[in-house]
Amino acid sequence: MVASTYNTWVQHSVMMCVKLQAHNTTAHGKVYRNAFHCTRRTLVEEGIRGLYKGGSSSFIGIALESSLFFGTYSQAKQLLKGKSEDSRPQLQVIIPSAACSGALISCILTPTELTKCRMQVQGKDAMHAARYSSPLDCAVKTLQSEGVCGLFRGGLATLFREAVGNAVFFCTYEYSRYWMHNFLDSPWFSSGNHLVLAKDVGIGIMSGGMSGMAFWTATLPLDVAKTIIQTDPDPHLSRNPFQILSMVYRRAGMGGCYAGLGPTLARAFPANAAAIVAWEYSAKILGIRRD
Repeated sequence: MVASTYNTWVQHSVMMCVKLQAHNTTAHGKVYRNAFHCTRRTLVEEGIRGLYKGGSSSFIGIALESSLFFGTYSQAKQLLKGKSEDSRPQLQVIIPSAACSGALISCILTPTELTKCRMQVQGKDAMHAARYSSPLDCAVKTLQSEGVCGLFRGGLATLFREAVGNAVFFCTYEYSRYWMHNFLDSPWFSSGNHLVLAKDVGIGIMSGGMSGMAFWTATLPLDVAKTIIQTDPDPHLSRNPFQILSMVYRRAGMGGCYAGLGPTLARAFPANAAAIVAWEYSAKILGIRRD
């Protein structure tokens, strides 16, 4: 249920973000002026299907990621919190729980994002010429040419992105949710089912949207490094995300480290707002206790 809320929001903006990250951080300068220019060029050169390249692998990854993302965090948080009845957010519980969740899902995200990114950047230029007919074809050819390790190229950058990003995400979510509930916890808001429902949905939208934007603002440079590591055809390219970011900064400055920020934030708020609302109401329907 949570996974389905992502799919219709993210694919187009993910494609733009990947192309901006892969093409606007090279030594040859920017290929795309902005996200709209990227979209127009893609439509002209590749048609409407170009906007959805790598979509199937992305959807599979999102389904598995969402299940583990929320499930692992909830279980780890419950384990660390123990029998404490204190409902206030606790950093010593949130951060390790979120980091554990991020480390686990990075193992699934690395191969699915590698196939997605390679499908999305391939085009008519010599550096990223069309080589793959489908995500499965991409995975098979990667296995043949680079072995199993090739499928997990960019794994360190993904691990750092997810561990750090999830800690930022859940800290923002837990604290914003806690303070908004306290602020709105008045007799007027607490009376009537319609007002309670509106309050819960509104808090879910705001806390989820802000958390998603905080995640990507904190970790987009790591995502840029991951995209470059996974899509650059040079087999000798460093897989250290910090060395890659240093290279990008020398070539394109801070703007290069945040390539694709616009479309990323544009999708982050609605996608994560929908996901949080779906998660909270799934838990309520299933009778799972929430703080």
